[in-house]
Amino acid sequence: MKILVVGSIAYDAVETPVGKRESQLGGAATYFSVSASYFTDVGMIGVVGEDFDPADIEMLESHNIDTSGLVKADGKTFRWTGEYMEDINTAVTLDTQLNVFGDFEPELSEAHANARYLFLANIDPALQLKVLDAMDTRPKMVANDTMNLWIDIAKPTLTELISKVDTLLINEEEAKQLTGEDHLPDAAKAIIKLGPSSTVIKRGEYGATLFGNNFSFAAPAYPLERVIDPTGAGDSFAGGFMGYLASVDKVDEESLRTAAIVGSTMASFAVEDFGLDRIKNMTKSEIDERFNAFVDLTRFNPLT
Repeated sequence: MKILVVGSIAYDAVETPVGKRESQLGGAATYFSVSASYFTDVGMIGVVGEDFDPADIEMLESHNIDTSGLVKADGKTFRWTGEYMEDINTAVTLDTQLNVFGDFEPELSEAHANARYLFLANIDPALQLKVLDAMDTRPKMVANDTMNLWIDIAKPTLTELISKVDTLLINEEEAKQLTGEDHLPDAAKAIIKLGPSSTVIKRGEYGATLFGNNFSFAAPAYPLERVIDPTGAGDSFAGGFMGYLASVDKVDEESLRTAAIVGSTMASFAVEDFGLDRIKNMTKSEIDERFNAFVDLTRFNPLT
């Protein structure tokens, strides 16, 4: 497999201004894997409960996602309940039930431990470090995501992890919280000083900004008429971003710039319907058409 992702698999209950869904398949590893699967081979490591629907395994495997690292444990699958009512960019968590995810201890097979690309989705940074240390060879690229909870309660461990990855994906508010900087470029510089060679700062409806050691690049959000469910946008972005890099097997400035647009492309699809309903049934031609629309969106002529 080209990419290994370690993270949550969940059932979400979500309410947005356009409707409500109960028990829809979600979780960071799930969104990432489906998104990345359009570009390369993906393997996922996670835990589910006895209530996990076999049809959801079939859907993942229909995308050629390696689910051999998906462990079924006694108990219920991780459950999250949230709503987007005041601000479509901000989830309000109403209930979290860790269930089997509370005792999650990732274990890697030989194939997992030799993956060329590794994405450490948003879980306890101690577990992210454990996975990275368990790799037989250091992947060509390691990226991770995190959240305000780990910045609050596990910052030393998180900082240690960040020092060992190539790219940190984080939202704007969390980047400022992590670094103590109020200005976005200053926050990005502070993150890169911690060790990564680049960082992607996600900005919701304003897209994402990629910062490297000597460059920056703004990937816009696609101007959609309506956003249905933004729950999986960030992880779908990460899947497109990493999936593209793995497909070209390059991690230089130009490939990172293109990957950021691919990530925005996949995120734009994810929010068009609830859960995975949109991105699990796409075609390559749809992705190409939306990517080209991004090219037109950002095309301009130099001054003469």
